Amino acid sequence: MFGHFGWPTPLKWYLFLLAAMSNKYSCGKDRSHIKVISSPLPVSHLTLKPRRSQGSLKSHSSNDTLYEKDHSHHDVDPSSLPPLPPLPIVFTPLPPSILRPSLSAYISQGQLKSLGKLAAHAYAAFLEAYPEYHSTWIIDTLRRSDFTRLDRVGETYVDYMGGAQHPECLVRVHSDFLTQNILGNTHSVSNSSRLSSECADEARKMVLSFFQVPRGYTVIFTPNATGALKLIGESFPFQQDSSFVLGADSHNSVHGIREFAARRGAEVHYIPSTPTGGFEPSVAKDVLRNNRPVSPSVPSLFALTGQSNITNTKNPLSIIRYASSLGYNTLMDAAALAPTSVISLIETPVDAMAVSFYKMFGYPTGVGALIVKESFLAMLDRPWFAGGTVNVVQVPGTLVTRAAKPHEQFEDGTINYLTLSAVTDGLRFLSAYLPFLPLRLSCLMHFLTSSMAEMRHDTNGMPVVKILSKLPSRRLKSIGEQSDTGSTVSFVILSVRHVYFRSREALSCDSSRVLQPTGDMFPNSFIEHVATMHNISLRTGCMCNPGGAAALLGIQKVMDSLCDGSTLRDVENLVGRELGVVRVSLGLGSDWGDVWRVIRFLEGFGDTQRWMAWWDAWTEEPIGQAV
Repeated sequence: MFGHFGWPTPLKWYLFLLAAMSNKYSCGKDRSHIKVISSPLPVSHLTLKPRRSQGSLKSHSSNDTLYEKDHSHHDVDPSSLPPLPPLPIVFTPLPPSILRPSLSAYISQGQLKSLGKLAAHAYAAFLEAYPEYHSTWIIDTLRRSDFTRLDRVGETYVDYMGGAQHPECLVRVHSDFLTQNILGNTHSVSNSSRLSSECADEARKMVLSFFQVPRGYTVIFTPNATGALKLIGESFPFQQDSSFVLGADSHNSVHGIREFAARRGAEVHYIPSTPTGGFEPSVAKDVLRNNRPVSPSVPSLFALTGQSNITNTKNPLSIIRYASSLGYNTLMDAAALAPTSVISLIETPVDAMAVSFYKMFGYPTGVGALIVKESFLAMLDRPWFAGGTVNVVQVPGTLVTRAAKPHEQFEDGTINYLTLSAVTDGLRFLSAYLPFLPLRLSCLMHFLTSSMAEMRHDTNGMPVVKILSKLPSRRLKSIGEQSDTGSTVSFVILSVRHVYFRSREALSCDSSRVLQPTGDMFPNSFIEHVATMHNISLRTGCMCNPGGAAALLGIQKVMDSLCDGSTLRDVENLVGRELGVVRVSLGLGSDWGDVWRVIRFLEGFGDTQRWMAWWDAWTEEPIGQAV
């Protein structure tokens, strides 16, 4: 039934979605309520219906509740529970038009009209060149039902690596649930607290199910992936002769772990990045082997970035098994990988993995998770304790007894209990569309990057855009396939050499900060300004990934020359320009119209009259820069 990536075959997923479009069902434990929709039109999303109820909790005396708090629902080990049963499906006949939708089933005629006649012809040509895109039309209907605000406001959102856009139904369901129920702090024993605890337990179980986690793991809720990585860094028992190995192309939240390692006497070793990010597997194995743990009693840690947030590179997850075979404990930053890729911890038994839910389905923010082996937690040594993590604290004195449950020992204070039901529903929502995303994004990415490669300046025929990030090695053809890269493109916009120069000293007291197009590249702050003028949400800078950015920009030697106290301005003075790249990233809510508007926006930098007008408008604004 399941292929290499743990998902049903394309045919079974197609049948699943056909059924999903014909039914509404609850997203929780009680799935008995199934209502067949009589309308032949497709339902664009799996309708989420809150099914928890305050009235479903029976009343207890205080004595009964104390016993149940310690020995009932808090003793449920989510990792010991069986996988969630398949969602019930009722098949109803579907008209032929649904099996092969018309052009308007993808992008509405109103949207095409707003884009212009040229867009209509370009869209038809796109569908002819990428016939596999037809298989993902269900996400276009999702765009029209749950992301209508994008077209209504007129914003082109292409910063999904920074944060996903939330589906509107997820917010409605969560709002209804909060309106109809009373939740309380999970550290209490009241009915409101018990409901919050049930939501937390259900969310843990759903996380384990979504990532196909085997027995022996637990889930620790954190503010985000950064918080999850910090938990490992501050608690890992680094010591003299320990090694901390990581890739240069990693997020700063991974680099930050080296501070904890160095303070405890461990050595830090980097796996160098390739010019397009990531690392060569053979080089990574050499670094791991040369710095392998000296003995089982000297713990060492290997941190893998599953997917780079700037270079678009996916590192081979098989390297985790290799590191484990050498005696390393393993950690994976999956914040960039999880939103559009299937992850199975059965196939990749990493010791700990960090994710952020807002990057996966947009809502709620402020909640992440550390999915971690309980045996690995047992070897960690937390440097402090807080409310909720302890059972007994001697005051005055030094005695501390930690909480009984492993996850409770690492969840400082009160978890974000009001939002955890939305995490459960969000994972259920994403699970229905995730199989279609790689194919859809493959089509859009190939269309975008091939169009960028063809752009030329009108004056000298030179390229307008230089793509720096890694491009996919192949184009996906069917549902269920996985891409070897993400859906992000990082690039710089090149300027022509015979540009006009005018004094801009009035914009800044420091004339060295006045950056103009000099034949190299347009300043990122200028590009941000023009993008904002065109209602395009993209990102510029180094994306909190200095190693990946240095690799793409070819400034590793500049990195090596930095000294204590170096600032961003110092680096820019060495490089001679604003530091960073332009990043466009696609995700669940992306459609062809978004990519088309980005293409038209970028083409403007090859039109001398247009970009000169933009330049004049920009110099009327204060200089700003994203880092």
